[in-house]
Amino acid sequence: MRRLLLCALAVSAAACMPPAPGSSVTIPAQVLQADARALVYGRTVSEVVQSPQLRDKIAGLFGADWMPASQGRGQLASGAAAYFEKGGPLRMVSIAGKDYVAVTGCVANACQTRRVLLLIAEGGSQLLARLDDGVIPHYYAYGSEGVAPPANASTIADAGLRALQSVGDAYPSAGS
Repeated sequence: MRRLLLCALAVSAAACMPPAPGSSVTIPAQVLQADARALVYGRTVSEVVQSPQLRDKIAGLFGADWMPASQGRGQLASGAAAYFEKGGPLRMVSIAGKDYVAVTGCVANACQTRRVLLLIAEGGSQLLARLDDGVIPHYYAYGSEGVAPPANASTIADAGLRALQSVGDAYPSAGS
């Protein structure tokens, strides 16, 4: 009985620990009301990815992972470009007081496991991404125009994803 009580105390104490400072849980993030900023690079995910202002930056963000691994590049079998086959709605999120256009997509035949979240800072000088390749998340950060990518890009991307999930499914659904 004593062991059971000690075990229960240990589990409840672990469940009550506060999140670590700087974790995505402690970074304030929220989905903003839709406005024209969400559509500045296009009205659809495809238009955003192909926009003249972002096309090269997005390919640079993913680097060798942009193209399929079968072409002797990167670590993603289908390449990051395939994760934008099926797009979700374009939204605005605020993360730690900075606003981003949030772009979500997935591989059309694997929306539940092959997903991407792309965050575009206002002006397009910083891009952050979280790409889920099955159970393995990959994080990417890109800075241009003299603006370096943030050192905590993965934490920012996770906070953005958490904000999107707080208002529903963050990604396109398999049936949509």
